[in-house]
Amino acid sequence: MSKSLARWVSCGLALTLTALLVNPAPAAAAPYNGVCGDGYNVVNSASITGGTIYLTYNNSNGKNCVVVVRSNAGAAMNMDAVLKRSNSTSWTRDPGSWTMYAGPVHLEAAGQCVDWGGVIGDEWVVRNGTNCG
Repeated sequence: MSKSLARWVSCGLALTLTALLVNPAPAAAAPYNGVCGDGYNVVNSASITGGTIYLTYNNSNGKNCVVVVRSNAGAAMNMDAVLKRSNSTSWTRDPGSWTMYAGPVHLEAAGQCVDWGGVIGDEWVVRNGTNCG
C-alpha cells in the first residue's frame, strides 16, 4: 500500500472514531423483564434516567401493569411504580429501595384511560390519560 493511501485510510479511521465518540449511540432501553405475569404485553413505555418504565396490558383479564426497570442493577435506591385510572385520585404504587426494578403494580382498567409512571432516584416520569379503551 502506498504511503498516500495509508495516510488516507488512517485519516478516515480517525474521523470515523471521532464521530462515534462525539455522537455516541443512544442508550438502549432496559428490557421489559416480564414480571407482570403471563399474558401481559408492553403497550407503552417511557424513558427515565437510569432505566425504562413499562405499561403492559393483559387482554384476557382487562388489567394494566406498570414496572420500572433499571438499566443496570446496583445498590438499592429510591424507586416507585405508579398506576391509576385517569378518573381516579387513588394511585396503586410500589415505593421502596430496590436494586433492579419497582413493581409490578396491577389495576383493572379495561375501557378506561390510565395514568402511569415511576421514579428512579429523584426523577419522576408520569404519563396522564393514555391507552384509553
